[in-house]
Amino acid sequence: MIPYGKQDINSADIDAVVDVLKSDYLTQGPQVRLFEQSISAYCGSNYSVAVNSATSALHISCLALGLGKDDFLWTSPNSFVASANCGLYCGAKIDFIDIDPLTYNLSVEELEKKLIKAKNEGKLPKIIIPVHFAGQSCDMSKVKSLSEEFGFSIIEDASHAIGSKYLGKFVGGCQYSDITVFSFHPVKIMTTAEGGLATTNCKNLAQKLRLYHSHGITRDQDLLNEKLIGPWYYEQISLGFNYRMTELQAALGISQLQRVDGFVSNRHVLKKRYDLLLEDLPLTLPYQSKDCHSSLHLYPVQIDIAKKVSKSRKQIFIELRENNVGVNVHYIPIHMQPYFQNLGFKKGDFPNSEAYYQSTLTLPMFSSMTSEQQDEVVTVLNKILQ
Repeated sequence: MIPYGKQDINSADIDAVVDVLKSDYLTQGPQVRLFEQSISAYCGSNYSVAVNSATSALHISCLALGLGKDDFLWTSPNSFVASANCGLYCGAKIDFIDIDPLTYNLSVEELEKKLIKAKNEGKLPKIIIPVHFAGQSCDMSKVKSLSEEFGFSIIEDASHAIGSKYLGKFVGGCQYSDITVFSFHPVKIMTTAEGGLATTNCKNLAQKLRLYHSHGITRDQDLLNEKLIGPWYYEQISLGFNYRMTELQAALGISQLQRVDGFVSNRHVLKKRYDLLLEDLPLTLPYQSKDCHSSLHLYPVQIDIAKKVSKSRKQIFIELRENNVGVNVHYIPIHMQPYFQNLGFKKGDFPNSEAYYQSTLTLPMFSSMTSEQQDEVVTVLNKILQ
């Protein structure tokens, strides 16, 4: 089976993890802080806080920004459920902004219209989470301008986008947001096995993120109620969680980060080949904005079922899998999940997201993919579509 995505692990990665196994620290040691510093240096942020998943990073980011009961969080329906669940964890109300049919990211035009309506109704969001789908950044300059006009905070869900650039600068520098979140799941651009991280340029937010990710406990003398008790002393000053990253994960991340630009470069080579090999098939190929240099986490195509293809998307999906092509679908719109339907959302609420979902397939693409594997995907796909 040719998977839709997979990790790229080399001997240096393995050696880095083995070195930690032989060290004194498996958790809460120097590797995590070094990984955080390395990510900040790479992205251009002032602070980074590493955690055990991007979901955890989204959760504590919402907490750090004060999201609570009866507040509103808006995000894209074209994402994994974690982009919305993080708000529910805080007791907030969730809503969505429909996507741009070209980029598959949230539509800034739809966002502005929804904000105007919400202002008139007294229901403006406290936080908006733009999702950089497939590695392509949202139009963050415009989102930032709207935040200044309407007064909401911004968390960039850059789970797909380590190594991406927007207007010439790396995503994660938080030039247009309060916090940016990355995922290091094995199918992402780089991996720490499981793992995530939040970047910010605000010292206060960084302190809150660090508190929430480790039980709400601090040893920082500036934050303690009782000072100079002794070197063993700590205080729980907020309600936090055990979301810490291990030393093993951090060591793998440090090693992987040294190759992240190469991973992205390989994906661009694969995208160019796909674009050429698939141009005559009844498919809509992924669009790339001139403002972005995408990390190309995914290569989603839309099948022109109505005009040129007699088979259903389901039939095409099954036949590809039967021929060892690990095709996938990203994403089932969040508002169409039963849990969110029970919250009052219904089919037809976000038509662009739903139309995209009905015809999309994610073709295999990963940094170590060979041209032979890619040719096999195209050959099988061509045969099925013909």
